Order: sequence, then C-alpha cells, then structure tokens
Amino acid sequence: MATTRQAHTVWEGNLMDGKGAVTMDSSGVGEYPVSWPARAEAPDGKTSPEELIAAAHSSCFSMALSHGLAGAGTPPARLETKAEVTFQPGEGITGIHLTVQGEVPGLDEAAFVKAAEDAKANCPVSQALTGTTITLSASLA
Repeated sequence: MATTRQAHTVWEGNLMDGKGAVTMDSSGVGEYPVSWPARAEAPDGKTSPEELIAAAHSSCFSMALSHGLAGAGTPPARLETKAEVTFQPGEGITGIHLTVQGEVPGLDEAAFVKAAEDAKANCPVSQALTGTTITLSASLA
C-alpha cells in the first residue's frame, strides 16, 4: 500500500532577504524556520532543504541497512548514521556523504561494509537522489 507524506512551506519576501517556515504536516512534529543565509552561510537556528535531505537520507539508509542485516541473520544492536549534504550556491547539491558506525554481533567489518554499500545503493532516498554523488564510510564500533 502506497503512502504519501506532506510538508508545506510559507515564504515571504525575496530570496536573499526573505524568510520562510516549513511545516511537517503528516507527522505534526513542528514548524521550522528557513532562510537563504541559513542555507548558504551559517544555520543560525534555522534549517535548510539540505539539512532536511540529510535527515531523510540518514534515517532511510539506517532503516535499509537494519533490514538488510536482519535479513542476513545478523540484526544490528545499534546503527548511528550521519548524512552530510554539500550545497554550493550557484551549483546546487554537489554531494552527499554517509558515515555509519554499527554494533552488529557476529558480523565482521568486511561484511558490514558490504551490507552498508548495498543499503546505500538501494534505500529509496538514495535512489531518489541518483543525480548526486553519494559516498560512504562504514565501520563497526
């Protein structure tokens, strides 16, 4: 069964001096301020599309890796994933780097890296971002 999630943004003013707020409609978890300076300079308490993509990618990747490991008979005790989305004004998103550290009883480093590479290639967010270079660092804790 397909699901649809929703968010909306209200923006006021021009790009450089304007401001907005993105609201997570489906979950109701909140409203978050956005601005061009938060995107291209310092966050200053505001989020950006790139940070939201990083959140989506790190959580999707973690879910995919957990599922793959469990399917192989080695469910993880813990996974910690960081996604770094690089934005270059005038160019756009120039890359995404995933870093994952896992606690997986009974699994060696090589098998963990292989499972992480598979999750990187197959998580739905990675697949949606195929026009972007995605790199990965994976290690066991």
